[in-house]
Amino acid sequence: MKNKPKISRRSFVKASTALTGGAYLLSPMMANAHFFQRSKDSVQLAWLGNTAPKHNQGFTWGTCWPKGKVKRESGFDLVSSEREDIPVQSWPLAYWPDGSLKWTGHAVPAIELSYTAFQLSPTSKAKLLQGMKVEESDTTIKIDTGDLLYTIPKSGNQIITSIQKGEKTLAQNGRLVVLHQNVSDEDAADQIKKTNFQGNISKISLEQKGALRSVVKIEGSHRSEAGRDFITYVVRLYFYHQAASFKMVHTIIFDGEEETDFIKGIGVKFDVPMQDELHDRHIRFAGQNDGIFSEAVRGLTGLRRDPGKVIIAAQLAGEKTPPISEFPANVSKNINYIPAFGDYTLFQGDADSFSIRKRTAEGHSWLNSAHGQRARGLAAVGGPSGSFAFGVRNFWESFPGQLDIKNAHTDTAEVTAWLWAPNSPAMDLRFYHDGMGQDTYPKQLDALDITYEDYEPGFGTAKGVARTSELNFWALDSTPSHSQFNDMCTYLEEPPLLTADSEYMLQVGVFGGLWYTDKLQSDRAKEFNEQLDWYFHFYQKQVEEHKWYGFWDFGDFMHTYDTDRHMWRYDVGGFAWDNSELSTDLWLWYYYLKTGKKEAFRIAEAMTRHTGEVDVHHSGPFAPLGSRHNVMHWGCSAKQLRISTAANRRFFYYLTADERTGDLMREQVNAAEALLKVVPIRKVAPKETWGTDDQNRVYLGFGTDWGSVAAAWLTEWERTEDKEIREKLLNSMRSIGNQPKGFYSMGSRMNLQTGEFEKVKTKRASASHLSAVFGLTEIAIELYELVDMKSFNKAWLQYCEMYNASPEEQEKVLGNSLGKLNLQQGHARLTAFVAKEKSDPRLAKRAWEEFYAGEGGIRRHGVAKEISGPEVLTPRTEALGVSTNATAQWGLAAMHCLAILGEK
Repeated sequence: MKNKPKISRRSFVKASTALTGGAYLLSPMMANAHFFQRSKDSVQLAWLGNTAPKHNQGFTWGTCWPKGKVKRESGFDLVSSEREDIPVQSWPLAYWPDGSLKWTGHAVPAIELSYTAFQLSPTSKAKLLQGMKVEESDTTIKIDTGDLLYTIPKSGNQIITSIQKGEKTLAQNGRLVVLHQNVSDEDAADQIKKTNFQGNISKISLEQKGALRSVVKIEGSHRSEAGRDFITYVVRLYFYHQAASFKMVHTIIFDGEEETDFIKGIGVKFDVPMQDELHDRHIRFAGQNDGIFSEAVRGLTGLRRDPGKVIIAAQLAGEKTPPISEFPANVSKNINYIPAFGDYTLFQGDADSFSIRKRTAEGHSWLNSAHGQRARGLAAVGGPSGSFAFGVRNFWESFPGQLDIKNAHTDTAEVTAWLWAPNSPAMDLRFYHDGMGQDTYPKQLDALDITYEDYEPGFGTAKGVARTSELNFWALDSTPSHSQFNDMCTYLEEPPLLTADSEYMLQVGVFGGLWYTDKLQSDRAKEFNEQLDWYFHFYQKQVEEHKWYGFWDFGDFMHTYDTDRHMWRYDVGGFAWDNSELSTDLWLWYYYLKTGKKEAFRIAEAMTRHTGEVDVHHSGPFAPLGSRHNVMHWGCSAKQLRISTAANRRFFYYLTADERTGDLMREQVNAAEALLKVVPIRKVAPKETWGTDDQNRVYLGFGTDWGSVAAAWLTEWERTEDKEIREKLLNSMRSIGNQPKGFYSMGSRMNLQTGEFEKVKTKRASASHLSAVFGLTEIAIELYELVDMKSFNKAWLQYCEMYNASPEEQEKVLGNSLGKLNLQQGHARLTAFVAKEKSDPRLAKRAWEEFYAGEGGIRRHGVAKEISGPEVLTPRTEALGVSTNATAQWGLAAMHCLAILGEK
């Protein structure tokens, strides 16, 4: 059979020039992208989801560029499909080894963008942009967006002192809060002692100072009046030119003791000056769909005496009513007897139910006001003289959430966006069992044998795990109209994003180019497309049916299904939460790259936020390692690089330029040092294999361990061009390539200062089925062409060819067979890669045979059925032979094999 070669980065420039006359404007996702006259080196961009935002408060995205084509000092022009110049701020995200730009970040201000598509073009030098004014002193940072002036203190317990428009203060005293109690709600409730903690700044930096976009990073912890610090935080504030709002990315890191530290609330508060008459003060909550809870502090409807249509219409619209002197006398003389409701609260206790209550003031009863299923997370308070809106993204998905408005009947209202609702039970992070006597490694291995749970005393701790939330805040001239409020809510829920199409990114060669696009029309491509879509939509439906939502859970899947109980194995050891097992994250991201589907991007985004934060320890004894799959996300004693790996975060970072994700990847640069304290193979391998008294040397496996380290080093190198990191990466690659059996030498001690591995003494080849299925394949293939190191490439091709080879072939090449190995189907992509590199039809045929055999994977299309009746509480869809990890490996193998070998 003939192999269809994939266009490499080396041939891309030549091929693209021949096809497009020097343009890098490949087939976009949207039909109307051909309005542009194609210009040299440009790229076309479309909206994620192909819908322009009705409400734009500024946004950011990332774009990739072909190797050698865009100089580091280049500027950029952005032009709309209607040939309108759009102001754009740009900065480098990553470089190719030759110093040219590989990824760039871009931001546009808060201007109307109803255009359907855009063209981004490099220019000889950056333009001088006019926009925001940023002033920094020893005590404050002041940011004038052109619409609002923000004053940010550099110390204390306020993150924003004031938000002003002209002489008017629209909000002030912005602060972070944590509510703490010493016991859970269920245990010894009569002994509960509650403590309030306020965020205290320890470090602040102006991370980006731009005319169109500026970013302030604030770090600290929450402090009680007694001086105890509890719950570390990292907060970023994003400001865009001409915006009436700012964005907050809010991260908390749990650093308490699970037995005595129970969180009753996590929130962000602001004080809002109130100037209008009580009947001109308005409350807004975004309910489900486009529904809005809309009331005045002092309502004028439904009274015994009618104030008249004009007054009622103004109040319902949130507009200023006529002076009280113009009210009907039978209303104006008794208006003070109409109750003024100063306190409102919206509580989302689970994924399917919210309630709104109100009361006149503290010390009086609440009135049940409204109910619904899924609140959209946006609220506002104010009037014709000014309003303040605040919202939490993924609000109902991240329950329990709460939005509070207090004292709206006084001169100053207080608003709180609660990320953990005080109206819910206190957060309980204790491990779910007492260890059941597993006090030795043999006992723990026996337990692992039956429940698949790798337990060890003291390891099932939440200490150091994190949670990141996104919030938006608006300071407005008046009460937002219903249509404006709904548009604001859409901006909160679905932030705008521009993206290049799949074909362009594939040709550029980022992320290894390991996917194919819908241009492939073979029967095999159609078959794969159908099954990939089936798997994606099956899991999308499982999230909804099984309610995989909640503050700590949103973004993860379950690992394996229990066909007897018709339930995912949420309570059975390592079969419960997936925690990136066998690269679920990568499957979703490559599926997005292949399809460009918005819903795929959003699920992959949620998983990146979850697995990068909740499944990883960011402080404490296990930092910065991740936790293997478990009933509790942090419960497994296998603390490993394969979960915390930067390989799973790179997609989101480069596509969005998200700084928090950049932090997560940078945490992993020195992560190998953690393996001196927490040895992954301590329970199954003799200490002489991994033990060392030299703190500069640590044992790493050449599979999941080195693949994760290499992902972090590659990313840091391309982000910063750090020569020391580059040399460590190259040394590690070279010393793996020079091992007696290459990757089949399995692992060795690495010099933490140089990255070089000791030469392995044993001459026997061996392999693990897990080595290449946690990002090693993807990173090794990127490095294969990016670095082009002969010794490494030879060892990688050997690994690819021999893993699924016959015992006879293995013995001939390696000196011994590798024995029974698992995940043959997933490793078919390795066979495909070596087949392409060697132009070997025999290996290509073998790759397809391995894939279709389905050994250690999925042999056929999943069969779904809906079940109802006494077996389940509600109707459910289940499928035979489908588990998250098997699906991930099938999906990656399908996309990689077809991308590598082509259609024939």
